[in-house]
Amino acid sequence: MANLKHKVSTPIRRNIHELKIEFREEINIKINIKVKMAKIVGIDLGTTNSVVAVIEGGQPTVIPSSEGQRTTPSVVAYTKKGDLLVGQIAKRQAVINPENTFYSVKRFIGRKTSEVNEELRQVPYKIIQTEDIIKLDCPALGKQFAAEEISAQVLRKLADDATKYLGETVTQAVITVPAYFNDSQRQATKDAGTIAGLEVLRIINEPTAASLSYGLDKKDNETILVFDLGGGTFDVSILEVGDGVFEVLATSGDTRLGGDDFDEKIVQWLVKEFKREFSIDLTQDNQALQRLTEAAEKAKVELSSLIETPINLPFIAMDSNDRCLHIEKKLTRKEFEDLCSDLVKRCETPIKTAMKDAELSASDIDQNVLVGGSTRIPAVKKLVEKLIGTKPNQSVNPDEVVAIGAAVQAGVLGGEVKDILLLDVTPLSLGVETLGGITTKITPRNTIIPTKKSEVFSTATDDQANVEVHVLQGERQLARDNKSLGTFRLDGIAPASRGVPQIEVTFDIDANGILSVTAQDQETNKQQSITISGASNLAQDEVERMVEEAEKNAVADKEKSEQIELKNQSDALIYRTKKGLEELDEKVASNDKKKVGAILAQLEKALKDKDFDAMKSLNVNLEKIMDEIYAKTLASKRAPDADFIDTSFSTEK
Repeated sequence: MANLKHKVSTPIRRNIHELKIEFREEINIKINIKVKMAKIVGIDLGTTNSVVAVIEGGQPTVIPSSEGQRTTPSVVAYTKKGDLLVGQIAKRQAVINPENTFYSVKRFIGRKTSEVNEELRQVPYKIIQTEDIIKLDCPALGKQFAAEEISAQVLRKLADDATKYLGETVTQAVITVPAYFNDSQRQATKDAGTIAGLEVLRIINEPTAASLSYGLDKKDNETILVFDLGGGTFDVSILEVGDGVFEVLATSGDTRLGGDDFDEKIVQWLVKEFKREFSIDLTQDNQALQRLTEAAEKAKVELSSLIETPINLPFIAMDSNDRCLHIEKKLTRKEFEDLCSDLVKRCETPIKTAMKDAELSASDIDQNVLVGGSTRIPAVKKLVEKLIGTKPNQSVNPDEVVAIGAAVQAGVLGGEVKDILLLDVTPLSLGVETLGGITTKITPRNTIIPTKKSEVFSTATDDQANVEVHVLQGERQLARDNKSLGTFRLDGIAPASRGVPQIEVTFDIDANGILSVTAQDQETNKQQSITISGASNLAQDEVERMVEEAEKNAVADKEKSEQIELKNQSDALIYRTKKGLEELDEKVASNDKKKVGAILAQLEKALKDKDFDAMKSLNVNLEKIMDEIYAKTLASKRAPDADFIDTSFSTEK
């Protein structure tokens, strides 16, 4: 596969001050244009529950569901007659219809089946594992649904409830996603909105939305840590808030940690205890599994305020003698915390990572805000208080705070909220593969978005007609250790010596965090681009592995990177030396030609044998002799830059 090598760097940068001016101008323009438009709602599309909110009278207001509740279960079901049920009514019938009741779908949206093996075991409905997309099987209809289609049903209900509440049709929305959602998941969320008949004006990160709802009226500059533990995902963001500006300094998280995992710990405990007592595996019965899941969620909630809670499930199974079996257990908070100690421990790393990336200590955090229903778990609260050193701020309902923030952003876009500027960041570094398998980062992690950056590359061989751009995501120096997001080929490069063509590669990340990459030959203006919307998500273990291994293997990675660069330098030096001798020809003394020839032979052998120590010394000697030759023959002409590192495209796969 063709690789990139870096030649000339021309980053397109905009400082914070410029961004503020640009965004405020954008806001003012949109205010003038959209004053007479219909209401724009903010939607928190959650794993367990979803919420819709809107700006009324300058203040964000949560819109109640048609059932009168402030939250709507993210559950979709089809009855045996084929009727569609969404929300609370779908959740109520889940026990008797588990195969056709879909919940926790947010964990599958925009992902491939190979990435959700653990989640597959936690749901009673059947998932069809195709190569590229997850399909949810619905026996009642004899049909299969994509995760986006199921999520669209939830979004449609929220929009319908908002339409009834407002008395006008809702067609536009701001939707939140976990900060660690990748391009595919963000695009899939937008697709779900489109399927639901909504124009998704903006995708924003959940912790960032939470900070909007918390700091809307704040005038003093504060540093806020937002700890967002929802039903299926976990994020930590650190922001600076003041004078209407919300700047994200760093974000980290775990896309495979949430309240569902705490429920699963209780389910596993009940299954184990029942099997020990009756030798029956309840996981083989979908109805029993659904009842266990609901009982586990109820117990988890109750243990946030009680020391112990009973779990009673009558007629959960039948033994071989047709005798009815029941579950009658008591679970204490201490037992629950012991069961979930590893999950609580996993909350610790993203907090430390975010503070490290923001270059802050616990004493620099003015407020820590808890978001998501699972932050009510006492052990989670204690962990945050221990790490930050201050009691968490719980002045805003953790179930509603994200939707309220989304409504604030919707109000900004609609012109109802003024003087609010949101500066979000990209969670992982983005770059391209360069010659020798090196990752050249173009957009480092925690770069403020939207952003646009460019770098110039070149070819590796004479008359190279095309190059291949391999887009990567991750923190490692070597391409093979990072996540591949996609590739595309740029053809039609004008024939020229290697290193001459100027190929500009531009990374453009929009306000939704969706990436577009463009490559353009500056001489022919030939251009090719790709929007990274089909890339598979980085599973949490992969994300953590990237960051942790990048730190642990920093020395080894650096050594390998330096060796590859040394090989590239040596190869480029051999090429330039031979070209130079051909151009100078008779102007070079025969003794000098012999010296150069001898060193070239030794360097080519060292390159073949991968003798890096020899390469270093021979490179220095060869450059010195060539400098002397140029000084003798071309005194008036500047010698080639000996420190030039050729980081060009290679030729073919």
